[in-house]
Amino acid sequence: MVSSAAAPKASSGIRRIVAASLIGTTIEWYDFFLYGTAAALVFNKLFFPTADPLTGTLIAFLTYAIGFLARPLGGVVFGHFGDKVGRKKLLVLSLLMMGGATFAMGLLPTHASIGVGAPVLLTLLRLIQGFALGGEWGGAVLIVSEHGGEEHRGFWASWPQSGAPGGNLLATGVLALLASLQSDAEFLAWGWRIPFLLSGVLVIVGLWIRLSVSESPLFLAARAKADAEAARGVKERAPVVQVFRRDWRQVLTAIGTRFGENISYYVLTSFLLVYVTAHLGLPKTTALDAVLIGSAVHFVTIPAWGALSDRIGRRPVTLIGSCGMALWAFGFFALLDTESFPVIAVAVTVGLLLHGAMYGPQAAFISEMFDTKVRYSGASMGSQLASIVAGALAPIIAVELLKDYGSSVPVSVYLCAAAVVTTLTVAFAKETRGRDLARTVSDTSAPGPSGRTGRKARQAQRAA
Repeated sequence: MVSSAAAPKASSGIRRIVAASLIGTTIEWYDFFLYGTAAALVFNKLFFPTADPLTGTLIAFLTYAIGFLARPLGGVVFGHFGDKVGRKKLLVLSLLMMGGATFAMGLLPTHASIGVGAPVLLTLLRLIQGFALGGEWGGAVLIVSEHGGEEHRGFWASWPQSGAPGGNLLATGVLALLASLQSDAEFLAWGWRIPFLLSGVLVIVGLWIRLSVSESPLFLAARAKADAEAARGVKERAPVVQVFRRDWRQVLTAIGTRFGENISYYVLTSFLLVYVTAHLGLPKTTALDAVLIGSAVHFVTIPAWGALSDRIGRRPVTLIGSCGMALWAFGFFALLDTESFPVIAVAVTVGLLLHGAMYGPQAAFISEMFDTKVRYSGASMGSQLASIVAGALAPIIAVELLKDYGSSVPVSVYLCAAAVVTTLTVAFAKETRGRDLARTVSDTSAPGPSGRTGRKARQAQRAA
């Protein structure tokens, strides 16, 4: 039995872990999303100048997508070492890499200064960003999932997920503030650099907080067991090899779960900026302010969706979001076409609210699919492979569809189809709520759709 004195201590400990993960992920997503926002508003003019604005934007988004291509590699490398040497050390490294690359972007010369060298350097730094972010997500959600108990895992693990809208909120807010205080000429001349240079200060704060947290107790136990087996001469395969040999179904499930969520997010945020400014001809502040409002609501409601998944399961909550997004895909652009700021803000906010239903339970859902000794590798690979086939291409495909057809209808069909993929994946997946992360998959079967544990799990519980 847990003593009354120990309970508050444990509660305080998980809150500190959550705070460190949330602040760290917010900073890293700030860096990553800052590029996406700048690609839509600035980089197309300063680094990829062309006669056709949409063509310049398309090229800028291609370099934006390159960051996604590096994410699976980052997931493999960070996942391997995260499963070998610990979650905490890799989270510190990812923050340093991401912040350093973003700060350097703020110092880059433009195309007008050095020609083709400018976009080349920008693309290289984008690759570093993607590599770092590929290792960030898995470590941040796992260190929370592995510290907390199973009863409230969905709630606690969803807080690092709020780092995504938190970072977008911060990036969009800084850019919106600068856009409102500066003329377009001033913003293009030097104002856009300020948010990138600000990353240096944020990284210092993030490092101070991340260095104060303790390593995952589940990882420490798994590492001690592996070391004991190694001393007896038992050889262990690399975590990524184990994942692809034994857990490939879980990896595919993670990819499908993230597919609609990933695409919808980048359409609702990054592509929105292009649609509102280039297609509707509205001021960029209209789009930035709408994303700002929607991101604020998104930030506070993600943990609520995570908490709901602790009560009714990961699958039902995710299905609420994916089914809702399939329908909202058509209403979203119809509301944008009214060119009314309040209506546009509502369209973005409702879209991000539905996205949160997919995103909130995702951290616990994917974490619960894998064993401790391969969890960092498995979760990172499933998540980051989805980013290539979904998030990386979403703004590019959406811009190309708009350019070719001059209408939002094909984009709506694309968004709806992505949501259907996630709906079908989750509908056939096993419910994971209630899984004891200390047990291996071979010891216990994941709970079924009703939330009840399988026969092996009940037998293991009785034996314990």
